[in-house]
Amino acid sequence: MADVLRVGDRSPRVAEARLTLSRLGLLQDYSGPHPKAQGSTEQFMEDETIFDAALSEILKAFQQSRGIIPSGHIDEPTLREMRGATYTLGARVLYLEEDNFLTGDDVSQLQKHLQELGFYTERIDGVFGPATDAALRNFQLNSGLQVDGICGPETVRSLSLLGRRITGGSAQAIREREYVRQSGPSLKGKRVVLDPGLGGANRGMTVKGKFGEITEEEVLWDLADRIAERMRSLGMEVIYSRPRTDDPLPRLRAAMANAAGADIMISLQCDRYQNEKASGIATFYFGSQVGNTSMTGEVLSSYIQREITARMPLVDCGSHARTWDLLRLTRMPTVEIVAGYLTNPHDVAVLTDPKQRDTLADAVVVSLKRLYLLDDDTVATGTFHFAELLEVENKG
Repeated sequence: MADVLRVGDRSPRVAEARLTLSRLGLLQDYSGPHPKAQGSTEQFMEDETIFDAALSEILKAFQQSRGIIPSGHIDEPTLREMRGATYTLGARVLYLEEDNFLTGDDVSQLQKHLQELGFYTERIDGVFGPATDAALRNFQLNSGLQVDGICGPETVRSLSLLGRRITGGSAQAIREREYVRQSGPSLKGKRVVLDPGLGGANRGMTVKGKFGEITEEEVLWDLADRIAERMRSLGMEVIYSRPRTDDPLPRLRAAMANAAGADIMISLQCDRYQNEKASGIATFYFGSQVGNTSMTGEVLSSYIQREITARMPLVDCGSHARTWDLLRLTRMPTVEIVAGYLTNPHDVAVLTDPKQRDTLADAVVVSLKRLYLLDDDTVATGTFHFAELLEVENKG
């Protein structure tokens, strides 16, 4: 299929989306595929493959609920999320696939059951990864089942026979906050993965900045270096998600951060749009209306957004929950910073100014300090300067 399908396009994928949304109860006036003409080899009728405006509006609502940018377009992430939404626990056998984790609402339901019974303490993300596998095996062991890590009919039946052991709140959110509390307020020794976007042959846009032409990759790498320099001066351990000669897929960047045992991951991106009026900075963390949210990621994302917009002349586009692969697959709280639009002259002027990139780097590091201060954070937003932070850390 084309990378993205829009209103007016024609494709069997449009008919698949229409059918899936109908099965989810979101498309009330569509009862399923029309009868096909005798001898036809097509799966759908021609009118079912046409992408109309009504379907786009329903897609937007679905995307919003699932932590996807509500574009109203059909792309691979949206199709994948729709397919996963049709699964209920027991509809298929669940197990750990090392190279291609199973995803879907049935996985989320399994995680929720295991969490309520005290076996699973990670985020409910709908991804059957190692943590879900370990929790499932532990449940099977304690339930007298065969310990094979396979969620089939017997395991589903056993889960259905057991009631909730804990109610209220989120065990994963409590665990995240307790981990931050036990880490202490000092930033020394904290391990952070910095993820500058692009890399290798993928240099992104080239823009004309204050000191001549500069690529998107150069802006992001320089910004990462400035953040890393400040973190290292505070005694933090900094790891890059990629070498400069490579552009790994988001899932590989996430796997690297997981293998490193990082406390926090920060991804750096720029944006673009067909209209140069689009501008501003936004931050993102893992979460959606379905499943649960990385509470620490949400707090850190909010701190970073507020600190940057308080210090820099960039439009505040807010902090948002998303289920992008990088946010979903990392085990530590992860924040993606989209630092501005390279199609907007004002944002370009800001991002290509080294002094402004210094300011942005200060804001990110100060936000991390606020995260670990917890209830002791009493300084007003935008007034805690890096020099003061360095003094505080050195005294501690």
